[in-house]
Formats: sequence, C-alpha cells, structure tokens
Amino acid sequence: MKVKNIFFIIIAVCFLYLPSCSIRTLAINLVADALTGEGSSSVFTGDNDPQLVGDAIPFAIKMYEALLSQTPTHQGLINMTGSMFVMYANAFIQGPAEMLPQIQYLERQAAMDRAKKMYLRGLELLYRGLELKYPGFMGAFKKETLPQILAKTKKEDIPALYWSAAAGLSAFSLNPFDLDLGVRIMEFYSLVERAYELDPDYNQGALDDFFLLFHSSVPDGMGSDKSKVDIHFQRALEKSSYLSAGPYVSYASAVCIPAQNYDKFKEMLNKALEVDIEANPSNRLVNIISQRKARYLLDSASGLFVFFDSGDSWDDWDDNDW
Repeated sequence: MKVKNIFFIIIAVCFLYLPSCSIRTLAINLVADALTGEGSSSVFTGDNDPQLVGDAIPFAIKMYEALLSQTPTHQGLINMTGSMFVMYANAFIQGPAEMLPQIQYLERQAAMDRAKKMYLRGLELLYRGLELKYPGFMGAFKKETLPQILAKTKKEDIPALYWSAAAGLSAFSLNPFDLDLGVRIMEFYSLVERAYELDPDYNQGALDDFFLLFHSSVPDGMGSDKSKVDIHFQRALEKSSYLSAGPYVSYASAVCIPAQNYDKFKEMLNKALEVDIEANPSNRLVNIISQRKARYLLDSASGLFVFFDSGDSWDDWDDNDW
C-alpha cells in the first residue's frame, strides 16, 4: 500500500476521536475523498501479490465502514466499500473455493455461502448510495419505474451500476434456486445496459466481459442472447488492447465447457497465459488471478470434458514422464 494511503488511514482513525463534531466531519470527509479519489483502487488492482491484497482488503473494508458510520452519505466511500465487498467475495472467497477438490465439499459450500453474503452486503450498500442520489431507486424495478430513474443517471454512476449488477448476479449464480434474486435478473442486467449507454469503454472492456458472461450463462428466456456472446468477447479484447486475460478465461469457462469444445477451450486459456501481466500495471492483480484460474482449468480439463483428449500419444512419453 502506498505511504500516503497508510498516512490517511492513520489520521482517519485519529479523526474519529476529535471532540468537535463539525471539525471531525470535515476531517473525515477530506480523508474519505483522498482514499476514494481517482486511482485509489489501483493500490489493490496494481499489486503483484494476491495474498497480500487478500489479507489487506478485510481491514480496508472495516476502515471504510468505520468512516461511513461517521459520514454515511459519502458517495465515494459507499461505492468503494460496496465494490470491495464484491471484489473480495469473487477473487478471495469464491475463486479459491471453486478450486478446492471435490472431497472438500463442506468447506467449499461454506465458502460459497460466505461469498454470497459478501455479495449481498455489497449490493445493499451500493443500492443505498443509488437511492440517496435517486430517490425511489430501491423498489423501482417492481414498480416498473426503473427505466425512468436510470435515464437520470450519469457517467459518474457507472461504477455503482456495474458493481451492483455484478453483486446481484454473482449472488444468484451461487444459488440459482434463490427466487428472490432470480426474478431480479433483468433488473441487474438493465443497470449494465445503462452503464454501457453512458460509456461502453468503461474500465477497458469490463462491461463487455460482463455481457459475455451474462449472455453465455443465463438460460434462454431469462434475457440472454447467445448471438451477442462473440461480439462482446471481441470487444472486450479490443478495448483492453488484448492485455487482459479475463475475457479469454470467461470465454473458455462460460462458452467452451458447455459446448464441450476442448480445442477452443485450450486455445483460449493458452492465450490468457500469454498475456504479459506487466504490460498493463493497473490491471496486474486481476491478470495474475485470471491466469491462476486458467492454469487450474487446464489442469482440470479431464473432469470438465466428457470426451477428453489431451492430444498426447504413448509414443511421446519416455521414462522421465513416469
């Protein structure tokens, strides 16, 4: 973590105990602005040590929650804290749990349940922020007023829209029998649609990667359109300048496995592993985690494909392979 961010965290704790309410509020807002300003998230996403970041995020979340308790309407803090719940759940709870061996079913399920709770905590917080800016946002989908409210959103709202949708759909994916979340699929989808209208190039193709996963994973009749999968896959690659491993891994897992296309699966994952993680420093951590998943998927291919053929021949083996 950068020195200036450590400094801000230390003084944030001190400001919580200042005697004057007005001075304390002003000070906390200044610290919150500094911690959530432009480029602040790269402290995590640009790191090259997943374990370091995984250990640090829970502390950061609790610090942000402490600041939020003192300034509950700070939009930057709301969005940062909410998105960190989602990132932590995905990269450091659900992701590792998916790589556990089948024999550790109970441990895997416990982690998935925890991940879902984290997704929902993030969703609740992000929705609270959107409700503060756009009264009536919560419950708008049921009242069929969401399109009118979304029309008021601005480019600055894209992170809240994107992370809200990611939180809701990720939580649903962990339990497709959750009817309360199931009926909200198109609600979450509409948030990303609006974000795409505001800035289709947001975060180097992150929205296209979302659409790639959505249209390839969501069942027909629930809003998916399989004809859009390859379109968004190509756009995600182009917008990231082919420096993101994520779209390749998404395509391999969400498209190639259901289609039982091992050759394409292997091609996509090998391309993911060829991405230079130093070519885009701000996305270093994401690429490291994506490449870790790519290696795991390649190693697990025999259990993912019914007619698995590694391509090896007995003639290719020698005594050193045993």
